[in-house]
This record gives sequence, structure tokens and C-alpha cells, in this order.
Amino acid sequence: MGKSTEKNEAASELMKRITVSPDICHGKPCIRGLRYPVENILELLSAGMSTDEILSDYEDLERDDIAAVLLFASRLTQVKRIQPLISA
Repeated sequence: MGKSTEKNEAASELMKRITVSPDICHGKPCIRGLRYPVENILELLSAGMSTDEILSDYEDLERDDIAAVLLFASRLTQVKRIQPLISA
């Protein structure tokens, strides 16, 4: 198995950690069905918290959860083009 295939399989496993359910956090993407929306973890990271700090504050999270959040966010940015809104 090549490195590219292994990398894709690892990414697929990470993405399984991000779940969406209408019954949890109003359908926002969350970590493993827990009530930790992806956006909240991204906000903590962007505020300067380290992965280790987040993990110590939220003991039911795992290191791979943080990696999954970052992968999810990176996939969201892989759009072909952003169309500006036109003001009336």
C-alpha cells in the first residue's frame, strides 16, 4: 500500500470522528456525537490554546479529535471559488 493510500485512509478515519445529528447541537458538526461543536474547538485553537491545553480542559476529548477538527476545517476551505454577495 502506498503512502498516498495510507494517508487517505488515515484522513477517512479522522473524518469519522466528526458527526452531524439534528438532535445534537442543532445539527452542527460535532466531535464523536459529543456536544463539542467543531466551531468551538476551532475558536479555542485560534485564541491560542494548545492541543494539550484543550485536552486537559476537556478530558473526554482525544488528540485525534483535535486533528479531525483541523482536517474538517481544511476540507471546508477547499472550495473552488467564493462568490461575493451582491448588495442591492
